[in-house]
Amino acid sequence: MSSAANKLINPVRLKAATAVVRACAHPLRLKLLAYIHGKRKTNVNAIYRTLKIEQSVTSQHLKILREANFVLTERDGKRIYYTVNYKQLKRISNLLQKYF
Repeated sequence: MSSAANKLINPVRLKAATAVVRACAHPLRLKLLAYIHGKRKTNVNAIYRTLKIEQSVTSQHLKILREANFVLTERDGKRIYYTVNYKQLKRISNLLQKYF
């Protein structure tokens, strides 16, 4: 990328923005977020059993949500619990309202 382009487009910020858009662009990830919101705190086993999704598919989508910082994790022994990161969702919502 040229230095002029680097001044206009920060590669680190572009990568973060891409992760956010990717996380929002799939109906199953939105369904996972809604489920986690409803439960307030849950683990992958409860998610895939309740939503009848394969465990590996659930984990892949949760990884994308983590990368976009839409969910937070908390480890308790072998289990990882997920909660919605409302601060990030509010931030993204504010940005979208500002520009769209």
